[in-house]
Amino acid sequence: METATHPSTQSNTNPQEDFLPLLGTDYVEFYVGNAKQAAYYYQSAWGYELVAYAGPETGVKDRVSYVLQQGKIRLILTASLFPDGFISDHVKKHGDGVRVLALWVDDAAKALEETSKRGAKVHEGLQVKSDEFGEVRTASIHTYGDTIHTFVERKNYRGVFMPGYQAAQSKVPVKSVGLKFVDHCVGNVGWGEMNTWVKFYEDVLGFRVIISFDDQDISTEYSALMSKVVANGNEFVKFPINEPAKGKKRSQIEEYLDFYHGSGVQHIAVATDNIMETVAELRSRGVDFLEVPGTYYDDLEARVGKIEEDMDELRKLNILVDRDDEGYLLQLFTRPVEDRPTLFYEIIQRRGARAFGKGNFKALFEAIEREQERRGTL
Repeated sequence: METATHPSTQSNTNPQEDFLPLLGTDYVEFYVGNAKQAAYYYQSAWGYELVAYAGPETGVKDRVSYVLQQGKIRLILTASLFPDGFISDHVKKHGDGVRVLALWVDDAAKALEETSKRGAKVHEGLQVKSDEFGEVRTASIHTYGDTIHTFVERKNYRGVFMPGYQAAQSKVPVKSVGLKFVDHCVGNVGWGEMNTWVKFYEDVLGFRVIISFDDQDISTEYSALMSKVVANGNEFVKFPINEPAKGKKRSQIEEYLDFYHGSGVQHIAVATDNIMETVAELRSRGVDFLEVPGTYYDDLEARVGKIEEDMDELRKLNILVDRDDEGYLLQLFTRPVEDRPTLFYEIIQRRGARAFGKGNFKALFEAIEREQERRGTL
């Protein structure tokens, strides 16, 4: 379980200044076709420990859910036991994808009250769930596409996850790859919808825009996109919002929207303290990453200055580097982890930098375009 000392590389402000103080990301829940097999993938390839389970054995009759944890990152993988119903419909429409971005709060009732009176569409009112370990309070609101935010209050709970789940353990050997916490989660929305959803986060959740990118910042010869990053007061929770921009060919955002059949979570950035070790371990377990040309590294030191990491190792692992006024960051993106070219992961290590790798956009987008070309979707 997370504690109030949620790690962040960002400068803190007093969360009590916010009408919606957030303590961090509580969990990310996926709706998937086969939760048992997806859980095996995240344990074996990514080093997540199985910590809890819900299903018929725990009194839940319509679904199964596996809770996986590494560092402060919690993933829930949920699959329906029936061919109809919202979970099955979600998977049929979107493929495996993120349904819930859960936000950790001190007071779920107040979070629901403050957001709903500012215009949030309520998905589920206040729920109080209890067992021998205490109680967890939750409430949910809608955001872009079929994605929801669930406010989770767990200050009066000492169990492994929440009522309705039982403790579970991995049945396969699990070794952490060094992932620590969720750095940010990126949403893709339709044409002309970015500012609408940015305003939603500003007005309804009290977020603010901390950085913007236009189609001049994020473009190649063929495609472009627009992006704004919104964050809560202490910047523990950051949501870049992307929309397509006009280009000669179909952008990665358009491809995502076409295959996901609507707006949704494009990627989840997970933080590590040693990206070299994390990426090397993930590669050894078969996780696929985007590839950038070796020429990217030819003038890297001239572009980003002196860094602690060995340049030859960076080149070997294909890790990208960018610098801002406060330091530098190292990052790398996986190929899509679902059958459809939709959701992927970013591995990120921040050495002071608060930005999002603007200097790497062109190289990354060209790498994505090469993948699109192989799929025949550029």
